[in-house]
Amino acid sequence: MDPERAKELLARERARIERSLARLGHVDDGEESDLENPANLATDLYQDEYDEGRTDDLRDELAAVERAEARLAAGTYGLSIVSGKPIPDERLEVRPTAERLADEER
Repeated sequence: MDPERAKELLARERARIERSLARLGHVDDGEESDLENPANLATDLYQDEYDEGRTDDLRDELAAVERAEARLAAGTYGLSIVSGKPIPDERLEVRPTAERLADEER
């Protein structure tokens, strides 16, 4: 893959992840959480736990972008970290952070 195209794909992926991270976080809906209305507390708890899990996933994705950027700088972007074989451009277009061939992912 052309290094400029790879940079573009990785920059787009980084921006998507950073936007998603910025949108996460507890938003106060103004309703009080109290013993008379425990559903409010449960909803807030669920949302907080969901956001925490999503944040972890997005941070993992961001780390994958950083690894891909490092491979790009080292000249090894687009090569499998397992076999060293080239990863098809079609796969990198869909998943710019791919580290392995599709067969190696399984």
